[in-house]
Amino acid sequence: MRRLLPALLLLVTKGFSQSLPVIPQNPPGLRWQEVRTPHFRVLYPAGFDTAAQRTAQRLEAVHGPGGATLGVQAKPIAVVMQNQTTVSNGFVTFLPRHAEFFTTPEQGQGLGTVDWLDGLVVHEFRHVNQFDKARQGFGRVLVPLLGESGLGVSAVGVPQWFFEGDAVGTETAFTRSGRGRIPYFGLGLRANLLSGRQYSYQKAVNGSLRDLVPDWYVLGYFMTSYAKTHYGPDVWSRALDKYYRFPFYPFSFSNGLRRTTGLRVEDLYQRTMRELDSTWRAEQAARPAPTPVRELAGQAETRVFTQYQYPQYVNDSTILALKSGLGHIPQLVLLGRHGREKRVFTLGPVNIPEMLSVGGGKAVWPEFRQSPRWGQKMFSELKVLDLKTGRVSRLATGTRYAAAALSPDGTRLVAVRTDASYHHALVVLDATTGAVLQTVPNPPNDLYQQPRWLPDGRVVAVALSAAGKTLQAIDPATGLATNLLPVANVNLTTPQPWGEYVLYNSPQAGVDNVYAVSVKTNQTYKVTNRPFGAYHAAISPDGRHLAFHDYRATGARVVEMPLDPATWTALPAPARADAPADPYAAKLAAGEPAAPQIKALLASPDSAGPRYGVRRYRPLAHAFRVFSYGVVQSPAGNAVSVGVRSQDFLSTTQAFAGLSYDQTERTLAGTGALSYQGLPVVLDVEGSYGGRNAARYFDRALPLDSLRRTRWQVARLLVGGRLPLVLTRSKYLQSLTLSAYYLHERVYNYTATLRNLSEVAPNAPLHAVQTSLAYASQLRQSARDVAPRGGATLLATYRTTPFGTALQARQVGVQAGGYLPGLARHHALRLRGGYQHQQQSQYTFTSAISYPRAETTYLSFDNLTVGSVDYSLPLAFTHWQVGRVLYVQRLRATAFADLAQGNSLVTVRVNNQPIQRRVTQDLQNYGVDLLALFNVFHLRTPLEAGVRVAYSSYLQQVVVQPLAFSIRL
Repeated sequence: MRRLLPALLLLVTKGFSQSLPVIPQNPPGLRWQEVRTPHFRVLYPAGFDTAAQRTAQRLEAVHGPGGATLGVQAKPIAVVMQNQTTVSNGFVTFLPRHAEFFTTPEQGQGLGTVDWLDGLVVHEFRHVNQFDKARQGFGRVLVPLLGESGLGVSAVGVPQWFFEGDAVGTETAFTRSGRGRIPYFGLGLRANLLSGRQYSYQKAVNGSLRDLVPDWYVLGYFMTSYAKTHYGPDVWSRALDKYYRFPFYPFSFSNGLRRTTGLRVEDLYQRTMRELDSTWRAEQAARPAPTPVRELAGQAETRVFTQYQYPQYVNDSTILALKSGLGHIPQLVLLGRHGREKRVFTLGPVNIPEMLSVGGGKAVWPEFRQSPRWGQKMFSELKVLDLKTGRVSRLATGTRYAAAALSPDGTRLVAVRTDASYHHALVVLDATTGAVLQTVPNPPNDLYQQPRWLPDGRVVAVALSAAGKTLQAIDPATGLATNLLPVANVNLTTPQPWGEYVLYNSPQAGVDNVYAVSVKTNQTYKVTNRPFGAYHAAISPDGRHLAFHDYRATGARVVEMPLDPATWTALPAPARADAPADPYAAKLAAGEPAAPQIKALLASPDSAGPRYGVRRYRPLAHAFRVFSYGVVQSPAGNAVSVGVRSQDFLSTTQAFAGLSYDQTERTLAGTGALSYQGLPVVLDVEGSYGGRNAARYFDRALPLDSLRRTRWQVARLLVGGRLPLVLTRSKYLQSLTLSAYYLHERVYNYTATLRNLSEVAPNAPLHAVQTSLAYASQLRQSARDVAPRGGATLLATYRTTPFGTALQARQVGVQAGGYLPGLARHHALRLRGGYQHQQQSQYTFTSAISYPRAETTYLSFDNLTVGSVDYSLPLAFTHWQVGRVLYVQRLRATAFADLAQGNSLVTVRVNNQPIQRRVTQDLQNYGVDLLALFNVFHLRTPLEAGVRVAYSSYLQQVVVQPLAFSIRL
């Protein structure tokens, strides 16, 4: 959402631009605390004490074992607990070096049977060790020279699949239920291989806009695990030792691996895929014949990866499902046994789509909603759709409901809530008003997942405790809970009641399928046997059919089968553990000597381990923390300077100070910038002093032969504030930024007798004020869209010199744009128009609106009216590759027409008399941008570059310009 307005921001004059970015913030009223251990600083808001102590204990316990197979003992690091958000995430960064844990647990199958924070401790701390591995070889020089950013420079050649895959392997080794043990995690790769879709390494690493290519977590887990199990647990330590000796050449990581194992990364990929293919085919051959199913009608058959998931019966013959894929933003559709799908509603930023629920003619699901100003305060609110009227309502704003289910009559909801102190609860709500009717007691603080209503008014939910998972039947009034299954290391998910049974998902046989347990007898049954996985069972109202989504390599499809308990397979006893999902998990654990102790620790109660002292953490007292110095990249990313960068752990204060060198003019400039973002208005101060070296005319006499180079100095001060707001509440991403800045510029030692109107005068400094409003509302894009297919933008700018001193100037600019769907899927039309007026007799501001894009020189007019039409479309989605060097994913084009008319009042001499005349100039550009989306040297982040070919009526010639990300170089 921070990337909504890149095109608009480019319109702001350089003199008024801010170099320090806006970073998501917490509300300013939080009282921060700090726990210090020998190797960690855990920062957290007051009220999170118990969970913070537990996290500190876990972190200290894994400090030694977490980096053992990499040969690393990580340096002390800070960990920030972000408890104001309902996003489930975590990350480690070296800009500045710290970790952040987002404390709301996920509700999906990826959680497994491990506490959310425990999983973050093991996974994210492995990233800390990976980064600290760079403190060798060239890193010994770069880190002292560049500060913490030297870690990133040293690791530039390490592929992302290694970082994430190795961390998943570590969580798999150290916990009883890391993602490597969960079949759902590797589902896409397993389906691809067993369907004969083994892709090239280039495609596997760089992705596809046509087929499902598993992400770098999946790819990296299997590749790093193959190497560990075949070449020793420390194989990556040895390979990285060789890489860091000299990392700055293409394929240096692959070369380090080759010198360690004899395999290039391509060879490792091929061997890993062959072993997985052989293992999974053998397991598939040993399973019983697949359960017969019937696919519901109307689901699109397409060459592009498309999914239909999470079915819910609306009536006996109609199902509501979620459609998504590479060519679609998530949307609810109705499916039946005949006819075509019917689109019902396009979702906003959905939290957990698995918790789609239907009851009483309504559907409910949770969506994220950010606090407009505070990016770290993310709510999870319930949306209710009336299936008859199509009306959507939002229940109880500012809530933290991660999952919810409607009662059969649609009058009540049961929802899962994790509060800011990491307390989990089931909450019963009024489905019309959102009022809390009951909060179910939960003394042991078990995590509830994916609740549903039982026919007798109780609730069934997955309950996760330190001992494992079970299904519990819970009386909302009393909190009395009855275990329907033994507590075990089985990744139970998505319970679905029916009569005396509760159906649920389980991977206990190595593949996720639907099982059932009798509420009366506790007898368990296997209901389905699908080759890749059967997920999210739903029962028809008449009790005759079972629907679920059946996974396939081309995308999941909603299927049905008769619901007859006589055909189920009775099991001798409830499962106590899941079957292995791949050939590596057990071997990974065996390669970590400390794995048994860590697993035992994670199963211990919160009170186990030492309790550390707590102190107050005052953000302003720690506002300045230098993390990068020496040769550093400027915050704007457009220059390299010698200086320092600072940012505190809570990202409220950023600072930059440096000395930069302009290679064009061969001059030095000193620059300083400070941004405080802990208040509703972001406060910015920037200043610079440096030299200029340019050619200027020294007289106006003909012939014009007085052009010569001259040097002078410029001092600049920018002070002001901006109010950045995120207003997203639906399928449209919305952003509004208001800003006001004061700019002062003064020159020294200016010897030229003439000056450009865009520069200040020697004895006439500039005192200017700018206010601006930037708004954007853009329809979310699918992966295959090349431009927004709906929405609008507005940019309004006012610049003036209000103080009545020195240079006088004024400018008003307004520009608006609209986005519309094109003639075919993924095509988009943009219409844009703007008007600018300025008084520029003494000074000229840079343009506040878009200028015809093929013009090589900006002509400043008193009045400027512009309009443009863009039509964007994909030309081809490709998998072209050139050896190890290049991989092309997409070709696209934008045809455009830019029209502008400018006029100015100028003084001309007629018969030696000065006369003012209005001079008008028309500008017309017609052209096309041709761009390719590609990857180089196996880097997963794609680049986009191309060429612009346009005709300029002003130049009366065809202009050819190189493009990078649609910005002229």
